[in-house]
This record gives sequence, C-alpha cells and structure tokens, in this order.
Amino acid sequence: MTSVARSGRRRAESRPPMRSHRIRGFRGAGSPVVSKGDAGRTIPIARPVIGQEEIDAVREVLTSGMLASGRYVKQFEREFAQYCGTNHAVAMNSGTAALFSTLYALGIAQGDEVIVPDFTFVATASSVRMAGATPVFADIDEKSYNIQPEAVLEQITPRTKAVIGVHLYGQPFDVGALSEICDDHGLALIEDCAQAHGARYEGRMAGSFGTAGCFSFYPTKNMTTSEGGMVTTDDTRLATQLRKIIDHGQGIKYRHDLIGFNFRMTNIEAAIGSVQLGKLDAMNERRRKNAVCLLQHLPAAGIVPPYCAPQSHHVYHQFVIRLDEGNGIGREACMHALGERGIQTAIHYPLPLHRQPVFAHAANGARFPVSDACARSVLSLPVHPSVSGQDCRYICARLGEVV
Repeated sequence: MTSVARSGRRRAESRPPMRSHRIRGFRGAGSPVVSKGDAGRTIPIARPVIGQEEIDAVREVLTSGMLASGRYVKQFEREFAQYCGTNHAVAMNSGTAALFSTLYALGIAQGDEVIVPDFTFVATASSVRMAGATPVFADIDEKSYNIQPEAVLEQITPRTKAVIGVHLYGQPFDVGALSEICDDHGLALIEDCAQAHGARYEGRMAGSFGTAGCFSFYPTKNMTTSEGGMVTTDDTRLATQLRKIIDHGQGIKYRHDLIGFNFRMTNIEAAIGSVQLGKLDAMNERRRKNAVCLLQHLPAAGIVPPYCAPQSHHVYHQFVIRLDEGNGIGREACMHALGERGIQTAIHYPLPLHRQPVFAHAANGARFPVSDACARSVLSLPVHPSVSGQDCRYICARLGEVV
C-alpha cells in the first residue's frame, strides 16, 4: 500500500445533515447531579449517555438473530463516513485494532520507524510495536498538549515511514503543519482520533485529513459502541486491504489472501453506534457548554486552564487543567480533597511514553521536558454531558477552596 500522506489542503467536503435522536441520557443546565458534598452522591469523571434508543436498537439486533458483523455494521460505516466527510469507513472491534490494522495495511513493519507524541495513551505507540516497527517519540506543545511539528522534524530519519498525530483531549493537532511535513518527506499521516469524534480543524472533521483516521468507541469516549473502533479514509485500496485484515485476510469467503485477524465489529455494537452518532453533535455541544462554564468559574490563581487554538473546534473529551507546582498543595492531595467533596478527577496521563517501563529503552536518553512537566501537573475535571451548569460551578468553587 502507498504510504504517501494526503495533504490537509484537499478541498473541503460538505457534510450532509445527520438524523438526530432525542437525548434522554443527560440533563440540561438546571438539573444538576447532586454532589457528595451536599447529598452523598458523586460527580463522576466520565459517564456514557445511554438512553432507550440504544436499548431498542440492541433489542432489534437480538430479535433479528444476526449478531455478528452484518447489515447494521455496513449502515454504521456509511453513516460514519458521511459524518466525517470521507469516502470510506471500516468498523473494527477497538481503537487499538484500528491503529494496528492501518499500519499493517500500509506495509509498515520491522525496520521502520513511526513518530508518535510522547504524551498520549499507550495504544498510540504499542500499535506501532505490534506492527513490528519502532515508535519514535516527539515532545508536545505546552498549550495544546499535542505533538510539536518542530519536534517531528527533528526525529525524521531514512527509516521513518509515518507520523501518528493524536487529537488529544478532543482538540485537533496542528494538521496544516503536520500535513506539510508528511507531504514534503513522503510519509503517511495517521490521525489518532480516539478522543476527537466531531472535532474540527479549520471547519473540516477530524479523521478526514490524513492517510487514515483511527477512532475508538470505548465507553468513556464522546460516543460509544460499548467497545469498538473505526478507520476513515479516502483511499479505496487501503479500505479494501483493511477489510481483509479484520476478517482473517479474506476478500472472498474462505479465500485468504494474507494473514489477517478477527477484528470485526458486531451488529450489536454497530446498532448502538448508529444511535450514538445521531446524538454526537448534541452531546459535544453539552461538553463545550460545560467547558465554557468551567472556564468562567475556575480559580484565578494556581490553575492553568485548557487552551483552545483559534482554528480548532474542541470537543472536550477531557477538560484538563494544570496545577501550579508552587501552589502549596500536591496533585494527589488535591484529588483526595476534591474526592472528599464528591468530585471525581483523573490524571491523563501520569507517565509519558518514554517513562513507561515497556518503552523506557526506546528513548535512548532523549529528553522531553514539556511532556514530563505536563505529566507532573495535569488534572482532568468532569465535563461529560451528564454534568450540569450547577455541577460546573460547584466543581470550581470546591477547587478554589482546595487550591
């Protein structure tokens, strides 16, 4: 397969309107989750929005008796490709399978290198190792937490075959700069969109820029299929190869053209996905409104708020602040104090990739100062659609007491 990246300068495609679903799974502002601090309940860090529509969709599949991959998967693929503005979407059983299958389909293997951000979930790099190639780490931008284009340039060698850019926390990376670098060096650009369903860069959907876009539908994502993944692409040859890879290498039943895997999505997962996709824009808008409310009420001192680049439509998979290391309270103590007040928090991520035991030898003594600093200080606050405006104000008030 070709490994030449498609440029971010490709013409923009209009996105037809998607069918929408009435969302029963979350409340608007004015119907708060009661926090542990005032009635013994908790504001969780994440909560999937599952309503009667998803339940009915699963019941329909179960009643049909067609549980394995089939027409529901094909329908979900068509809808997702239309939503992202790509020619193809190939459904899989996880986001990790989506990343690995893309690398495998592009012929990336032992002896090759793939540049990845040092600050991301481990699957971005482990999928490279699964393909037999070597992940090469690049430092990140201090404001957006996304991969630095300048750091990518420093890591390119004759063995480099691809760059995986991660739209971390729901904000697109610098697609223009990364596309130009990949075009100039003949590299595949793979978008890791696991946290960026519905995010946009200069008006275009995440997943529509690179050689391929790889999505995850894990339960805590902006939309879910319970478990699952998707690859979006405009490359027909790549899509055809991916369909073989996820189905034991067969293009025609019982004729196996290559070594493949069982990475298929089920009809049950796809039925949930179709309903969730119809809700995605509304759920993302709720996240964005919550982010605005949090930004308005965050304490003025001791906190670095999230940054949103002007060309980005941020969908806030996570709302991540940085704690000033000189504010007098450690991060763990802050998390404990907020937990005592009924507010769940999380760290995304406590270890950059070069400090993960499985990859420690791969760093070769290189330094990643921004990645290290972020790993020491980031803290995720609840922002999901089930959080209300009153919850946001409660979170910020309690954070002000703690910090």
